[in-house]
Amino acid sequence: MVNIRIRHIIAAVSLAATISSCTEYQMLLKNRDNEKWYQKGLEYYAKGDYLKASNLLGALVTTYSGTSRADTVTLYYAKSLVEIGDYMTAAHYFQSYVKTFPSSDNCEDCQYMSGYCYYKLSPKVELDQSDTETSIDEFQTYLNFYPEGKKVKDVERMMHEMQDKLALKAYNNARLYFNLGNYMGNNYQSAVIVAQNCLRKYPDTKHREELSFLILEAKYIQAERSILAKQSERYREAIDEYYAFVNEYPQSHYSKKANNILKSSEKGLKEAEKLLPPNEDDLNYYREFGNNSDKQRYQSINESSEFND
Repeated sequence: MVNIRIRHIIAAVSLAATISSCTEYQMLLKNRDNEKWYQKGLEYYAKGDYLKASNLLGALVTTYSGTSRADTVTLYYAKSLVEIGDYMTAAHYFQSYVKTFPSSDNCEDCQYMSGYCYYKLSPKVELDQSDTETSIDEFQTYLNFYPEGKKVKDVERMMHEMQDKLALKAYNNARLYFNLGNYMGNNYQSAVIVAQNCLRKYPDTKHREELSFLILEAKYIQAERSILAKQSERYREAIDEYYAFVNEYPQSHYSKKANNILKSSEKGLKEAEKLLPPNEDDLNYYREFGNNSDKQRYQSINESSEFND
């Protein structure tokens, strides 16, 4: 019974404090007093009442611009915005702080928080990744200026995570080109270019194996469906790609598919070289010098090709 009464008393005191706080805050808003807003804004922040702190301090950013209080107001306004989840606005003010107060001891934390805010804004991989790229840029700036900084490990971890996200998006784009096949052009070549660019930009991505096999597979199908004059060269590229892949991933779960690609590429290369001499690019060769059997075979393969180049 005593415990119940104590709980009721605590609840009543808490409610009274809340009502009092709300009343005080409403009075502050009705009567603009910059000094009181400044003091209470910092007080609310210290107490964890970040919404009230952001409302009061945000109104003072312009007012105190160029004064001795400008850095404090900007810093704690940005911090309070992070706490209420307004990462876009917070990032703007952290960036503004670094530019306006470059000699401040708080610049390292603000540069880190700028990257962190964009990290929190980074969306699902299917969506536009502009915020992801901005976060990486902001974190890279942090590493450039503070290579021994206290947040280096956290920054590197988040950067790697976001780079993997961008690599996955690139893989999805490359896979889309691959699936389009020869629809309105040579989409296999586009898949190869997208995947290769991704590997050059993010060589340590965890999606490297998938990207590498996609390149191999796309090069093989491109060779298979090319006109005769291009087949020898493209089959050789596919074979070279195979050896590069198996050297890097000797135990890959794509090994069986890769081995089948090698066999088919070697067979295709032999067939192509029967029709055109090695290194012969002139399609008129068989028209002028080939026998009737060669001409008919060339024409049959060329007409069945899905690509014109």
